[in-house]
Amino acid sequence: MSAATGTGVLTFGETMVALRGSGPLKLGGTMNVSVAGAESNVAIGLARLGHTVRWAGAVGDDEAGELVLRTLRAEGVDVTAATRDPAAPTGLILFEPRLPEVTRVHYYRAGSAGSRLSADSVAAAFTAPVPPRVLHLTGITPALGPAARDACRRALRLAREHGTEVCLDVNFRSRLWSQEAAAAELREWIPYVDVLIASDDELPLCLPESTPADAPEKFLIDGGVREVVVKLGADGATAHTADTELHAPAREVRAVDAVGAGDAFVAGYLSALLDDAEVPTRLDRAITTGAFAVASQGDWEGAPTRTELPLLTTATGTVVR
Repeated sequence: MSAATGTGVLTFGETMVALRGSGPLKLGGTMNVSVAGAESNVAIGLARLGHTVRWAGAVGDDEAGELVLRTLRAEGVDVTAATRDPAAPTGLILFEPRLPEVTRVHYYRAGSAGSRLSADSVAAAFTAPVPPRVLHLTGITPALGPAARDACRRALRLAREHGTEVCLDVNFRSRLWSQEAAAAELREWIPYVDVLIASDDELPLCLPESTPADAPEKFLIDGGVREVVVKLGADGATAHTADTELHAPAREVRAVDAVGAGDAFVAGYLSALLDDAEVPTRLDRAITTGAFAVASQGDWEGAPTRTELPLLTTATGTVVR
């Protein structure tokens, strides 16, 4: 695949209004209002690291949608290609902390604006003003419905036409679709993908059922994927290419909230890719940005700026003056 002439990253998907409770939802109480969405989390993470990134999702023509767009604009994300749907609402997500390390998530996104994302609007965002260097997709968007799925397929074809690199974060959501449905769709995407990011239990969704269980990464790379990055949670991550297999342990931080850590990891990896760094640097930055997310409350709020990246190497109790 030839290099794209554009710069930065294009991504799209559903970003919802997020309500975070302080305890069991059925008991009521106060809730904090923010926004959340895997693709926009990555977009914010990249913008904070100084990259050009465009989010081309859809929101309702409502106050919730205005909150989404206002938040992304404030974080330096280009939302000029985003669309407002007057016939569908902005989606809603509720976070319910149930145990110290267990959070339940409740979606209210059926029939939402994000599920009705237009393939034509995505195509317009892809080519204006120039094609992006990287297209970032997740396995969440095609699970939202036929329109969103068609938008992803159109974007993949455009990426191939324009020499744009494709990054896919599998991000399987069992409440949105079954493993069988996810596998049927994502296996069709793999020939378009340059960088595949997944947890180890998500890799089978991208592979034919006959794939040897002991070498899924090699099978994907032999099939044309340039890099397979496997997220291993507290055990770090491993990057596989045709020439190397590199493991990086997780950084030790006090865990506060694991939600959004995977998206922060992707932002770090793509940031280093955009900097033309080698795989070891990409993996190190991804591990670092993921650790920032784990150490902070919220989906994207703890994403670091470039000048903050070295903070994790400072001694415990350090006061930066």
